[in-house]
Amino acid sequence: MTAYFIQAFIYLCAAVIAVPLAKRFGLGSVLGYLVAGVVIGPIIGLVGSETNTLQHFAEFGVVMMLFLVGLELEPRMLWDMRNKLIGLGGLQIGLTTAIIGAAGLYFGLSWSIALTVGLIFALSSTAIVLQTFNEKALSKTEGGKNAFSVLLFQDIAVIPMLALLPLLALPELVEQAQNAVGQAAQQHEELSLVADLPGWAYGVVVMLAIAAVVVGGHYLSRPLFRYVASSGLREIFTATALMLVIGIAALMSLVGLSPALGTFLAGVVLANSEFRHELESNIEPFKGLLLGLFFITVGAGIDFDVLADNIAPVIGITAGVILVKALVLFVLALIFKIKNSDRWLFALSLAQAGEFGFVLLSYTVQNHVIPSDLAQMLSLVVALSMFLTPGLFIFFDKVILPRYEQSENDREADEITEKGTVIIAGIGRFGQMVNRFLRANKIQTVVLDHQISQVEILKKINVKSFYGDATQPDLLHTAGIEQATMLVIAIDNNERAVELTKYVKHTYPKVKVFARAFDRGHHFELKHAGADFIISETYHSALELGKEALISLGVHPFKAEQKKATLRELELCYKDSLFESWKRKTEDSKYTAHFRELFIELENAIAKAMKSEHFDEQAKVERGWTPPPKGYEKEMDRTK
Repeated sequence: MTAYFIQAFIYLCAAVIAVPLAKRFGLGSVLGYLVAGVVIGPIIGLVGSETNTLQHFAEFGVVMMLFLVGLELEPRMLWDMRNKLIGLGGLQIGLTTAIIGAAGLYFGLSWSIALTVGLIFALSSTAIVLQTFNEKALSKTEGGKNAFSVLLFQDIAVIPMLALLPLLALPELVEQAQNAVGQAAQQHEELSLVADLPGWAYGVVVMLAIAAVVVGGHYLSRPLFRYVASSGLREIFTATALMLVIGIAALMSLVGLSPALGTFLAGVVLANSEFRHELESNIEPFKGLLLGLFFITVGAGIDFDVLADNIAPVIGITAGVILVKALVLFVLALIFKIKNSDRWLFALSLAQAGEFGFVLLSYTVQNHVIPSDLAQMLSLVVALSMFLTPGLFIFFDKVILPRYEQSENDREADEITEKGTVIIAGIGRFGQMVNRFLRANKIQTVVLDHQISQVEILKKINVKSFYGDATQPDLLHTAGIEQATMLVIAIDNNERAVELTKYVKHTYPKVKVFARAFDRGHHFELKHAGADFIISETYHSALELGKEALISLGVHPFKAEQKKATLRELELCYKDSLFESWKRKTEDSKYTAHFRELFIELENAIAKAMKSEHFDEQAKVERGWTPPPKGYEKEMDRTK
């Protein structure tokens, strides 16, 4: 028992140290687990023969991951994404498998092994790519969205791959395994419902098992989860979720199917269940821990002797896989009209092999499809390509992206063919709303934006706008700043907004400048620069939400509105004092303390006003409000 505790401590300690470091250096959690395994295995030698046994247990994390993937795949969502899923995803896997498989045949592999290798290398790393997209804010880009479609199709494609690969088993490997395993293989055969059945009966049993998963998942799961949820015990719901996944995996194993296939199917069936999010939250920790353990065992099982003996082939195959996949993805990006830097992002982000490669390699060895020595070498290729992925993103950030940004900046501004009373600089979500409101009231506007993609999007919805940098004096002159009455500044860059305000108020003092502030500090900077009116982008929406929250909690609408107005009036009363204090920040060493004192004074005044029962009679008349009856809030408290 002590040995098990020590081994568990070693694995967990390696993960706790390596994974946060890997994420800090931008390598991702999967590579962190792999590095941890390499360190405690081949390098230090803290773990050894138990790694292979532990890996079989850790593979259940893959089963859980596919269950969660199924939960995310609502049929309607899949239907809406069918063009990109089947087009981009299907062609990517098909072309990559064909090219790599053909290369395998050229180098002397049998057709079944070549096909298997092609399928394995066609997959990319969902974990690394999506995490990097989130960290670099690339998920909403055109390249990021298309990459997600391909990754989703790859995750789905793993299921038919798991069903196909056992059919590619090599007879000589099967015979070797039977001779080596002996009695253990006979015992395994006893744990099967289909071992001695004829072909037609085997097919019937398999169909009945799949039907049981689908029908049971649709009709029996909801009553079961409602019954368990009524107990109010979270741990019982967790036990039920684990029971469901383990039970389906066991059923699939008994009928000779992949456990991952059954749990994926169950996940799809439960995707529309009202208990879906609860299932995800309960399964996710187990999935993450077991997957992490699986990747550690993969790293620990890497044989450095194999790497040393095959260093040239490993590097060559890795480079070839990345090059082939990037080329296929780039061609598909051209076909599907993914433009500019998004095309390169799409191609480079998916050029590596993925974590499912380790899963499929382990699966192929178990099912006698690939010799174990070849699988070890291919595992090194998968790991090395994943290690190189951060470098591909750095290449995109440092080399590709600046060139496209420079080309956009080098493009000449659009010829402005209109003049207007109001010039709007920036046509994001804020500027669009201002422009729509002014246009609806017959005010002629001239809209400028320095992002060409935003201008092109607006043209598609018939919103006239012009490409150009509003901070450039020549462009403002062309837009008619001399004849304009007002400039609305809604650009995202705080410093450029302040500089633009200074320039316009100095050069065209008669033009009113209305500006959007990001926060209080930016508000003061714009005011100091001379802006005539400034609005903080979230201030009024936050006040309105707060008022509605009070009403929902039982405060009378009039009283909630009055509290909102009181807060706004007190903020206005203190705004000038705060601004004067802010202006002295460069010359007053006690600025921070003074500013803090003013804020505390403001908060105390707000708290005092909120407790007051006084009502402004004139305000009631002007707003047409009816004050709450006496005892209203006490009655609301009593009825809750």
